[in-house]
Amino acid sequence: MTDFDLAVIGLGYVGMPLAKEAVAAGLRVVGVDVDPRKVDALNAGQSYIDDLTDADLEHMLANGFSATLEESVLATCDTIVICVPTPLDEDHRPDLSAVEGATKAVARNLTKGTLVVLESTTYPGTTDEVARPLLEGSGLTAGVDFQLAFSPERIDPGNPKYGLRNTPKVVGGFTTACRDRATAFYGQFIEQVVPVSGTREAEMAKLLENTYRHVNIALVNEMAIFCDELGVDLWEAIEAAATKPFGFQKFLPGPGVGGHCIPVDPGYLSYTVRKLGYPFRFVELAQEINERMPSYVVNRVQRLLNRHRKAVNGSKVVLLGVTYKPDIADERETPALPVARALLELGAELSFVDPHVKEWSVDGTLVPREEDLAEAVSNADVTLLLQQHAAFDLDLVEDRARLVLDTRGVLAEGERVERL
Repeated sequence: MTDFDLAVIGLGYVGMPLAKEAVAAGLRVVGVDVDPRKVDALNAGQSYIDDLTDADLEHMLANGFSATLEESVLATCDTIVICVPTPLDEDHRPDLSAVEGATKAVARNLTKGTLVVLESTTYPGTTDEVARPLLEGSGLTAGVDFQLAFSPERIDPGNPKYGLRNTPKVVGGFTTACRDRATAFYGQFIEQVVPVSGTREAEMAKLLENTYRHVNIALVNEMAIFCDELGVDLWEAIEAAATKPFGFQKFLPGPGVGGHCIPVDPGYLSYTVRKLGYPFRFVELAQEINERMPSYVVNRVQRLLNRHRKAVNGSKVVLLGVTYKPDIADERETPALPVARALLELGAELSFVDPHVKEWSVDGTLVPREEDLAEAVSNADVTLLLQQHAAFDLDLVEDRARLVLDTRGVLAEGERVERL
């Protein structure tokens, strides 16, 4: 009998919810990471992600969970799931260094009969062409000596309705037996498992999901730019269109895209298509539009101030919400960063209000944090609403702010309030 039913490699926004549900289902779980700060925090009962409270973690620890830096523990596990980051590099190409590092660690400790699952988002073919050869470097053969599968993560941080347990789980195996083993594993703690014919189909499903969102967000972002010039209230038009009970899904414009998926995943798909010798024009155009939004927001701030005979240079600008989505502390790829960077370059005096972020810096420059919302918006020349945290008193913002640019369409337009 092995020591653990499951080892989770990568103890972040994907790995920890997986570990939590597995522990709740009675599995013996160990977490493995290369960051000693994460390991120490988890073993001390201190959570650093939004979807896992300290109480959740204490329950996990009380039921046998522990975190370690020691990869040798992998040799004692029935199932190993890899949940490490897959960012883009400086040239917008897939960076699989964390996946390769984790897979090599598994290979060094791989034993017969183990199920290995990759959950990290990546381009079609990675499980078979990158992970499998590294694992078979152990001398064991996939589909014969060990089982290999891919199952894309679908974690939506801060989502109160859908978590790991009630979000359908797509699973593709290297062989049919691999798929069946992985399906049975996830079926222990996930309500619906969706098997597909292979690892490439599972890899593509994840990229399709987020590319769909990326393209549609780009569509409404571009519409926001020309609707402003046409004098059309796009927010009202979107709400009207959303009353159609079929054939339409509501997407909203904003200051840019953020998080661990939309700014990154379509780049993996575009990379795959480019290897075939031609561009993926939909994705690349969407990327161009969405990456343009922070500079467009800054232009709108300039225009708003100009109409009131003020320059950005020397103006006090307060940013409301610097995370990538509401009501969480996650700042990954937040559009607030390029917005702030451009405003600082123009000479703005920046500050921010965010109940979820205690300290925030832009390229090493600490941005002052305002504690009092009313005081912050009253003193600022312009208030820039970037994220609609529930903690923000929007009526107060409308009443007290001198000028407001609302990038989320949650304030009533008026003499002092403009919407994106």
